[in-house]
This record gives sequence, structure tokens and C-alpha cells, in this order.
Amino acid sequence: MPPIRTLAALALSAFTAILTVTTADAQTAAVKAKNIVLIHGAWADGSSWGDVIPLLQKAGLHVTAVQNPLSSLADSNAAAKRALALQDGPTVLVGHSWGGTVVSDVGTDPKVSALVYVAARAPDADEDFVALSGKFPTGPVRAGIQTNDGYTLLSEPAFLKDFANGVEPTKAKVLFAEQGDTAASIFASRTTAAAWHDKPSFYAVAKQDRTINPDLERFLAKRMNATTVEVDGGHLIMVSHARQVANLILQAAGVTAPANTTAMKK
Repeated sequence: MPPIRTLAALALSAFTAILTVTTADAQTAAVKAKNIVLIHGAWADGSSWGDVIPLLQKAGLHVTAVQNPLSSLADSNAAAKRALALQDGPTVLVGHSWGGTVVSDVGTDPKVSALVYVAARAPDADEDFVALSGKFPTGPVRAGIQTNDGYTLLSEPAFLKDFANGVEPTKAKVLFAEQGDTAASIFASRTTAAAWHDKPSFYAVAKQDRTINPDLERFLAKRMNATTVEVDGGHLIMVSHARQVANLILQAAGVTAPANTTAMKK
């Protein structure tokens, strides 16, 4: 029979192995979220999530669509933080387009369990995103940007053809009427954090995007090692392909999505 000291060492080794496996499992297990906070991007408002919200609510999730002020990164971050402060428990933070900048910056909040980027920017901390995006072909929507007193709007032709391509025309015209004016200065703003370094991240690439280059979106998704879906739609895929976007958000929340949704780890 082995000496008592040897038995004690073996027992300690076995306990340590069990503890190690348990800890690893805890680190890789998805945190089930109760809440979803949605951040819209430039030239939009909270109504742009209107087709996604009921799908999330039907799954039993509490959903908040932030009315992003688009006046400065500081103002947008503050609005997102106010919404996060009202959430009770784990929360998935979702951003579309420029809203991804806010997700990267405030997603470090301890309540945030996962990040979802929908055809969105995903800057690194203090990154010159304008310089990064300049490495990819410019989207045609830029030709339709109209600036007045430091704020921008999209012309109707640019909005309908390039920003809302793939959206049913009547709905696209409603979204055009609802677009939020966006401070020209926000596009060069730099974040102080990049939450995707530490939080589980998910990305929906818009394959027909005419606002953010789809290859830039793929680059961002790969850089953050995001679970990625490619959606065959334009920039407003949460409108034109609401079910696919909702399914990705449900996956990030730890809620089982229908079997017809495919996600891939980049």
C-alpha cells in the first residue's frame, strides 16, 4: 500500500485536475443573458431595430433600443451607459454601423456578457479608424453626405440606393424620413477601450454593403475572432434580414436559435 504522503499527493493532484477542468469549462461556457441593449448608428434612430425587437422579445428577452444622440462619442457613450445601468443582470450589447464604436468603448461594463456588431465599426482602443477604413475601397454612400452647421444627413438618393439597398422601398422611405442628423466630428472620434479583446464577440457581415466595405467588416470580425455570419443584404440588414440578425443576437445571449442559422468562427 502506498505511503500516506503519496496518497495525499495523488488526492491533491486529482482535486487540482478537477478544479482546472471546472474552471476552464466556466470560462468557455456562454453566459445566458436576460437583456439586450441596441445601439443604432449614423443616419438612423432606434426604429431601425423595429423588426428585430419583437423577435428578441418573443424569446423572453428584455430589450432596450437606445436613442443614440450622434452628437459626440462622449454623448453616445453616456446614453448607452444610462441604458446599461437600468439592466438587471447579464446584457448583450449590440451595435450597428457607427454604433459599433460605442459598443467597443462601453462594452467593458461588467453587466455586458457579449458584444454583437451588425455591419459595424469595431475600433481598437485609440485607433485611427478613418485611416484603417481608408485601406479599403470607399462605399458609394459617401457621395451623398450633406453637411450643414457641422451635422450630416444623407441625400434621399444615397439613402435609398446605397444606405438602405435591399430594404423594401416604402419602408426605406420611412427610414429616410426618420434618419438622425449626425455630427461630422464623430467619425474621427477614438475610443479609450476595445471591449472585444475580453468579451465574447459576434459579427454580422453585410455582403452587399454600400456604406462600410464588406471586406473591412470581414477584417474586423477576423481581428476580434468573432463568431461570424455573412448576410446577403445591404447595410441595413437588421431591417432587410431581421431574422438572421436576431438569431445571431440570440446566440450571443445563450438562447437557442432556429437550426437554419449558420454561424462560423473566424
